[in-house]
Amino acid sequence: MNLDERYAFVAEWYDPNASLLRRYDLLYYPVDGSVEMHDVKNHRIFLKRTVYDSVRLQDLFIGNKVTIFSRQLHLIDYGDQYTARQLCNRKEKTLALLKPDAIPHAGEIIDMINKAGFKISKLKMMLLSRKEATDFYVDHLSKPFYNELIQFITISPVIAMEILGDDAINEWKKLIGPANPGMARTDFPTSIRARFGTDSIRNTVHGPDSFASAAKELELFFPSSGSGGPVNTAKFTNCTCCIIKPHAINDGLLGKILIAIRDAGFEISAMQMYNMDRVNVEEFYEVYKGVVAEFNEMVTEMYSGPCVALEIQQNDATKTFREFCGPADPEIARHLRPGTLRALFGKSKIQNAVHCTDLPEDGLLELRRKEGRRNWCLITWKFCIGLQLLILFLRAEARSVQYFFKILEN
Repeated sequence: MNLDERYAFVAEWYDPNASLLRRYDLLYYPVDGSVEMHDVKNHRIFLKRTVYDSVRLQDLFIGNKVTIFSRQLHLIDYGDQYTARQLCNRKEKTLALLKPDAIPHAGEIIDMINKAGFKISKLKMMLLSRKEATDFYVDHLSKPFYNELIQFITISPVIAMEILGDDAINEWKKLIGPANPGMARTDFPTSIRARFGTDSIRNTVHGPDSFASAAKELELFFPSSGSGGPVNTAKFTNCTCCIIKPHAINDGLLGKILIAIRDAGFEISAMQMYNMDRVNVEEFYEVYKGVVAEFNEMVTEMYSGPCVALEIQQNDATKTFREFCGPADPEIARHLRPGTLRALFGKSKIQNAVHCTDLPEDGLLELRRKEGRRNWCLITWKFCIGLQLLILFLRAEARSVQYFFKILEN
């Protein structure tokens, strides 16, 4: 590796205090993973060259957002011709569509996508109307199985994703395998269709075969206008809200978390990826402000990258899913509830894999590891705080689902 190699980008950051977009030159040095920032307007160094492990070369492409020391930067252009020549063709995007028969295996398929090196940049569970289905399958209009295909794709939800990667269109076609799952099992036994497909219609996944097809199909599922497209599948009844946090998405844990939720007997009735800004996050977390000491760190984590919102359904979903998430501190969870989501996938109290309405007795669980009379005042205080939080969280529960699947949809 060239020790002097660096890549330059033009990045924008929205300053909520001044209500201004501030522009920076962002430099990335792959030799040691360090970054440097220059304030374009004031012609001065904003951040001296600093090693920053959270930013990787594969994250640096036009249109992506990266967070550096709590600032979410939007990469809007290349900073020099060298960077443009080296990186402009490095990332390609395509549509990854999970058909109705793939929904029970969504976790496994998404895990295969992550392991293959793709980056999921958009994701939404949706229900296709007949018109949307006919627009999607217009090239199959003359095929004898056309009507069966339309009926199948509209019968229940699908999951659409925009995925990015080197030569993504061809590599995704290789990963999914031949359209006939029987042939896939013979010739490409590790492909998605070989593992999960049934026949040429119920073959679990779809992928465009050309750049033009990918652009057309992505526009159908994720309109460039930012609105419209197939509707989401949120039901807003007998449900609770789960947010898979940015660090878990970045670490490739989305598929594994979905598998764990399914295996625990919960139904995921809606799913969508969001990139939130600080204002959105503070509004969503407002019930914690002034109550939870880690409020600012929680906010910073939630807007540090894409998160995935889930609508979870089960009998008494609010209570049972909170219990399945476990204590907020993963270390405590691993001691007391080792099978919970935070025990399995959490890293710290801030990066604890998932957000849900937390249990009011989390403070008491933490104190079970301690003994002695000196802790009783703290136990009593945390219990009172827990009761206050319970009242706030119950009010916020229905709002959480509606926030992600109604408000941000607009």
